[in-house]
Amino acid sequence: MNHTIGGGAMSETGLGRRDMLGATGVAACGLALTACGAGGAQAKPNLKGKVLAKTAEVPVGGGKLIDDLKVVVTQPTQGVFKAFSSSCTHKGCKVSTPKDNVIRCACHGSEFAADTGQATKGPATAPLASFQVKVEGDGIVVA
Repeated sequence: MNHTIGGGAMSETGLGRRDMLGATGVAACGLALTACGAGGAQAKPNLKGKVLAKTAEVPVGGGKLIDDLKVVVTQPTQGVFKAFSSSCTHKGCKVSTPKDNVIRCACHGSEFAADTGQATKGPATAPLASFQVKVEGDGIVVA
Protein backbone atom coordinates (compact mmCIF):
# COMPACT_ATOMS: atom_id res chain seq x y z
CA MET A 1 0.00 0.00 0.00
CA ASN A 2 1.55 3.32 -1.07
CA HIS A 3 0.64 6.73 0.29
CA THR A 4 1.54 10.04 -1.24
CA ILE A 5 2.96 12.70 1.06
CA GLY A 6 4.42 15.91 -0.29
CA GLY A 7 4.48 14.58 -3.83
CA GLY A 8 6.66 11.52 -3.09
CA ALA A 9 5.35 7.97 -2.79
CA MET A 10 5.88 6.20 0.53
CA SER A 11 6.46 2.51 0.80
CA GLU A 12 5.05 0.30 3.53
CA THR A 13 8.25 0.91 5.50
CA GLY A 14 7.29 4.55 5.87
CA LEU A 15 10.23 5.82 3.81
CA GLY A 16 9.61 7.78 0.64
CA ARG A 17 11.40 7.02 -2.61
CA ARG A 18 13.72 10.02 -2.18
CA ASP A 19 14.56 8.93 1.37
CA MET A 20 15.36 5.41 0.17
CA LEU A 21 17.53 6.69 -2.67
CA GLY A 22 19.32 9.08 -0.31
CA ALA A 23 19.99 6.33 2.24
CA THR A 24 21.25 4.02 -0.50
CA GLY A 25 23.53 6.75 -1.82
CA VAL A 26 24.97 7.45 1.64
CA ALA A 27 25.62 3.73 2.16
CA ALA A 28 27.32 3.44 -1.24
CA CYS A 29 29.52 6.47 -0.53
CA GLY A 30 30.50 5.00 2.83
CA LEU A 31 31.55 1.74 1.20
CA ALA A 32 33.51 3.59 -1.47
CA LEU A 33 35.35 5.68 1.13
CA THR A 34 36.14 2.60 3.19
CA ALA A 35 37.55 0.84 0.13
CA CYS A 36 39.65 3.87 -0.84
CA GLY A 37 40.96 4.25 2.68
CA ALA A 38 42.01 0.62 2.86
CA GLY A 39 43.74 0.78 -0.50
CA GLY A 40 45.80 3.79 0.49
CA ALA A 41 46.98 2.25 3.75
CA GLN A 42 50.36 0.65 3.75
CA ALA A 43 49.99 -2.83 5.14
CA LYS A 44 53.05 -4.12 6.96
CA PRO A 45 54.03 -7.60 5.85
CA ASN A 46 54.51 -10.20 8.57
CA LEU A 47 58.29 -10.56 8.70
CA LYS A 48 58.59 -11.84 12.28
CA GLY A 49 61.72 -13.98 12.67
CA LYS A 50 63.05 -12.97 9.23
CA VAL A 51 66.75 -12.08 8.99
CA LEU A 52 66.86 -8.78 7.12
CA ALA A 53 70.61 -8.26 6.82
CA LYS A 54 73.96 -8.92 8.45
CA THR A 55 75.13 -6.24 10.87
CA ALA A 56 78.32 -5.74 8.83
CA GLU A 57 76.21 -4.83 5.75
CA VAL A 58 74.62 -1.80 7.43
CA PRO A 59 77.01 1.14 7.89
CA VAL A 60 76.75 3.54 10.83
CA GLY A 61 74.82 6.62 9.62
CA GLY A 62 73.64 4.69 6.58
CA GLY A 63 71.61 1.67 5.73
CA LYS A 64 70.68 -1.06 3.35
CA LEU A 65 67.65 -1.61 1.12
CA ILE A 66 66.19 -5.11 1.05
CA ASP A 67 64.25 -4.86 -2.22
CA ASP A 68 62.45 -8.21 -2.12
CA LEU A 69 61.05 -7.49 1.36
CA LYS A 70 60.43 -3.76 0.68
CA VAL A 71 62.36 -2.86 3.83
CA VAL A 72 65.18 -0.45 4.61
CA VAL A 73 67.50 -1.18 7.56
CA THR A 74 69.45 1.64 9.19
CA GLN A 75 72.15 1.99 11.84
CA PRO A 76 71.77 5.57 13.09
CA THR A 77 74.38 5.05 15.83
CA GLN A 78 76.90 2.29 16.48
CA GLY A 79 75.07 -0.94 17.36
CA VAL A 80 71.54 0.51 17.06
CA PHE A 81 69.54 -0.95 14.17
CA LYS A 82 66.15 0.17 12.87
CA ALA A 83 63.93 -1.13 10.06
CA PHE A 84 61.26 0.65 8.06
CA SER A 85 59.10 0.14 5.02
CA SER A 86 60.97 1.24 1.90
CA SER A 87 57.77 2.74 0.44
CA CYS A 88 57.51 6.51 0.77
CA THR A 89 54.36 7.59 2.58
CA HIS A 90 53.70 10.33 0.02
CA LYS A 91 53.07 8.36 -3.18
CA GLY A 92 54.59 4.95 -2.46
CA CYS A 93 57.85 5.36 -4.40
CA LYS A 94 60.79 3.30 -3.21
CA VAL A 95 63.20 5.24 -0.99
CA SER A 96 66.92 5.25 -1.68
CA THR A 97 69.73 3.77 0.41
CA PRO A 98 70.08 5.87 3.59
CA LYS A 99 73.03 8.24 3.82
CA ASP A 100 74.03 10.69 6.58
CA ASN A 101 71.18 9.35 8.76
CA VAL A 102 68.59 10.42 6.18
CA ILE A 103 66.29 8.21 4.13
CA ARG A 104 65.40 10.04 0.91
CA CYS A 105 62.73 9.50 -1.70
CA ALA A 106 64.02 10.31 -5.17
CA CYS A 107 60.53 10.75 -6.64
CA HIS A 108 59.44 13.93 -4.86
CA GLY A 109 62.25 14.78 -2.40
CA SER A 110 60.72 13.63 0.87
CA GLU A 111 63.19 12.88 3.66
CA PHE A 112 62.86 10.68 6.73
CA ALA A 113 64.94 10.38 9.90
CA ALA A 114 66.97 7.15 9.91
CA ASP A 115 66.42 6.64 13.64
CA THR A 116 62.63 7.16 13.82
CA GLY A 117 61.30 7.03 10.26
CA GLN A 118 59.61 10.41 10.87
CA ALA A 119 59.13 12.64 7.84
CA THR A 120 61.53 15.58 8.16
CA LYS A 121 61.00 17.13 4.71
CA GLY A 122 57.87 17.02 2.55
CA PRO A 123 55.82 16.45 0.64
CA ALA A 124 55.48 13.32 2.84
CA THR A 125 54.09 14.07 6.29
CA ALA A 126 53.51 10.57 7.69
CA PRO A 127 56.37 8.46 9.07
CA LEU A 128 57.58 5.30 7.38
CA ALA A 129 56.03 2.13 8.81
CA SER A 130 58.50 0.63 11.27
CA PHE A 131 59.48 -2.88 12.29
CA GLN A 132 60.90 -3.93 15.65
CA VAL A 133 64.28 -5.60 15.12
CA LYS A 134 66.92 -7.27 17.26
CA VAL A 135 70.42 -8.55 16.65
CA GLU A 136 70.87 -12.31 16.80
CA GLY A 137 74.48 -13.34 16.20
CA ASP A 138 75.49 -11.25 13.20
CA GLY A 139 71.96 -10.97 11.80
CA ILE A 140 69.36 -8.24 12.11
CA VAL A 141 66.07 -10.04 12.75
CA VAL A 142 62.48 -8.81 12.90
CA ALA A 143 61.31 -9.24 16.51
